[in-house]
Amino acid sequence: MAVALTNARVLAADGWRNDLAVLLDGERIVDLLPPSDPRVRSAQQHDLLGAMLLPGFIDVQVNGGGGVLFNEAPTVETLRRMGAAHRRYGTTGFLPTLISDDAAVMRAALAAVEQALAEGVPGVLGIHLEGPYLAPARKGVHDPKYFHAPDRDELAMLCAPHRGVRLLTLAPDQVSLASIGTLAAAGVTVCAGHTAADYATTRAALAAGVRGFTHLFNAMTPLGSREPGVVGAALEDADSWCGIIVDGHHVHPASLRVAIAAKPRGKMLLVTDAMPPVGSDHPDYVLNGETIVAKDGVCQTAQGVLAGSALDMAAALRNTVQLLGLPLDEAVRMASAYPADFLGLGASHGRIAAGYRADLVMLDDEYRVQQSWIGGAAG
Repeated sequence: MAVALTNARVLAADGWRNDLAVLLDGERIVDLLPPSDPRVRSAQQHDLLGAMLLPGFIDVQVNGGGGVLFNEAPTVETLRRMGAAHRRYGTTGFLPTLISDDAAVMRAALAAVEQALAEGVPGVLGIHLEGPYLAPARKGVHDPKYFHAPDRDELAMLCAPHRGVRLLTLAPDQVSLASIGTLAAAGVTVCAGHTAADYATTRAALAAGVRGFTHLFNAMTPLGSREPGVVGAALEDADSWCGIIVDGHHVHPASLRVAIAAKPRGKMLLVTDAMPPVGSDHPDYVLNGETIVAKDGVCQTAQGVLAGSALDMAAALRNTVQLLGLPLDEAVRMASAYPADFLGLGASHGRIAAGYRADLVMLDDEYRVQQSWIGGAAG
């Protein structure tokens, strides 16, 4: 039976609407209709009591959640726990993210995601491999013992036919332009990150197939007066996307406001870079043999190196409005429509419109998640 979500402030394609019901049938949105429409009246009614109804959030960088880290246990069960943890904060689609590791762990992670997609694990859209083709000078919390350039066998592994989205973060100063082109031609979404590249190298990588930048400003060469660096190339390029971590710790709000103003609208997207504490009562986790404790919302090593975040997407949305001063509707698009476009899913995900997947989130005025739907299934 069709389900009608009524009495909500709906963020539709033309902006906020409080005069429409959202009609669902199975995994899809059938239409947005006046409540008096016969199709709405004959459907199962679900009164949202004036709450906000938004497209479900899409997070392209999720290392862990619910007390588990993808690297530590690259299994379908881990993906289920991560997805369930982040769903509590409005994330209805995500890329489980593998931090730099050895080839065996990479293969296990790829296999787990393939299986999860085959089984329809809620929320899993593909995989994000963050490394191991990174620059030691910009390693962040990654273990440089895993760093190297991809060889022929690894390129074949990465370029093999696969389900879902496959995203790879690499350092353009460590990977050849030919390899970047090979990856892009095979349908891998290539991002630059953890890189010591200069402006010219980054521009060449963009021409070769780089489509985005992983956690802009962090672990990359900065914008300078005579050397624009990776940040300068990212902000100058009109076609690429940039992920940003809006937690008040990774990047100063003023820097983020400048970056958002520099890029064309639709090219900045919210990411969490989330670690196991999100959706868990336990603030600590182990990464590369070191115990890290999230304190006051910050995950960092004993040496003060940021180690992902304790950020969730509902909090990222709130921070984007409150710290950056963006309108709520634009902040929502940075958490839904724009990530969908970046991943090549813009025709099916990230918007409330007829024919789109029924991936939705219901929020109150304090940005607290009241309910979510993934493929029309409430949770």
